[in-house]
Amino acid sequence: MRFSILFTSLFLILACKKAELKTMDTKEIPTNANSGQFSYLALGDSYTIGESVEQSKNFPYQLVAQLKANEIAVKNPVIIAKTGWTTSELQTAIKSAALKQQFDIVTLLIGVNNQYREESKETYRKEFKELLQTAICFAAKGSSRVFVVSIPDWGVTPFGKQSGRGTENIANEIDAFNAINKEETLKAGVSYTDITPASRQALNDQTLVAADGLHPSSKMYLDWALNVAKPIIKSVK
Repeated sequence: MRFSILFTSLFLILACKKAELKTMDTKEIPTNANSGQFSYLALGDSYTIGESVEQSKNFPYQLVAQLKANEIAVKNPVIIAKTGWTTSELQTAIKSAALKQQFDIVTLLIGVNNQYREESKETYRKEFKELLQTAICFAAKGSSRVFVVSIPDWGVTPFGKQSGRGTENIANEIDAFNAINKEETLKAGVSYTDITPASRQALNDQTLVAADGLHPSSKMYLDWALNVAKPIIKSVK
């Protein structure tokens, strides 16, 4: 057992070194962990950038507000996210950003566009694992400061119901992709917040859907923020 723990730790260290060469070059990466104010990196797609809502109402900014309400001083988030991104596109963007610092908090929410484009689950697993490792490397305190969020169910939205792909079919596909990201997240010892069941309340509550008929409203993002804040608060206090 002791050998297994040491081997896992060594594997993570080597993996982070490899990731640093790809995404952050070889310079020393400073951290803000002791600055008295937490830094936060949010990685994802439209659900992270907050398509169709104002910036202050998106998921990362509302999460910051919740943490501040709990006396945790957090800087405004650094966001690497764009509507339509898949796992591979997010990883490419992270490399292009060439960030040269670590963060006290890192969130990761990615995969809906893999599902929407009907990409293979095998590819998603491989690329999600790589992104999760990248997130861990960006976290100043490793896996204990990374927080993965499940993929919400877009099939219950007006757009989803009119897509012709079937609400039940979309739900099954979302569940399959979430089964993958949950398994890999827990295997890596990372916190996992399942917001998918709550997202399905949009089927009968249109206040949870933004004006575009597809993305979450600020009300739904607040629910995510409240739930993700819980493990973060536990981790930093």
